[in-house]
Amino acid sequence: MSRAPMTNVGAEKLRAELKDLKSVQRPKVIQAIADAREHGDLKENAEYHAAREQQSFMEGRIQELEAALSNSEIIDIAAVGANAGDKVVFGASVTVFDVENDKEVTYQIVGEMEADIKQNLISVTSPIARALIGKSVDDFVEVQAPGGIREYEIISVSYA
Repeated sequence: MSRAPMTNVGAEKLRAELKDLKSVQRPKVIQAIADAREHGDLKENAEYHAAREQQSFMEGRIQELEAALSNSEIIDIAAVGANAGDKVVFGASVTVFDVENDKEVTYQIVGEMEADIKQNLISVTSPIARALIGKSVDDFVEVQAPGGIREYEIISVSYA
């Protein structure tokens, strides 16, 4: 089984979320369940059922985070960038010029668990990232998007 790539920053965010869930959120939910139990009949106790459901979701997220962290390969972006030069590889921050929309946008290529398009963090498995990887500054790439083929020019590549 191959290990999923993850940046140091992404791994730290997941570890922080995991720590919060285990040391802060879990005790709160356990206390909420205990408080709801004191209200009597559990069959008709909405607070109890809501707290149990919240506990179930939280335990699922804890398992998901633990699995992601244990099955990932943490990659030091600075070390990768030192060897990559101006080539796009995992962890790169890539500024591209969208030819059709006449605007620049910067994406960082990250692992699947840390991807967040609102923060311009794109998964290494996304169509844009797959098209960019292996290319260099001034290269043009075509990406098959849901709205059709998009063309981008790579303006800069950095590994900060």
